[in-house]
Amino acid sequence: MVLAKVIGTVVATRKEPSMDGLKFLLLRQVDLDGKEGGGFVVAADAVGCGVGEMVLYATGSSARQTQATQNRPCDAVVMAIVDNWEVEGEFRYRK
Repeated sequence: MVLAKVIGTVVATRKEPSMDGLKFLLLRQVDLDGKEGGGFVVAADAVGCGVGEMVLYATGSSARQTQATQNRPCDAVVMAIVDNWEVEGEFRYRK
C-alpha cells in the first residue's frame, strides 16, 4: 500500500462496461511528512473518499481484491482513508 493525497477526480463517460459505477480519483503520492512530491495515479474509489483526503491505495492484483473492484480491470484502488500516521513515536499526520 502507498500513502497518497486525493488531488482531483477523473470522469470517463465512455469506458469498459464492467467499470460502470466506479468513481475515479487522481492521487499524488506523499512522503512521511505528508508532503506531495511522488508520482500520480488514477485509482478507483472503494471507500467513498474525497478531494483533499489522505489515503492508502494498492496496485496490481491487490487492486482487484476489494468488493468494489473484484473481477474488474483495475490496476489501482483506494482502500482506506487515513486518520493519522506515526513515525518513531511522533505523529507526522493527523486528520
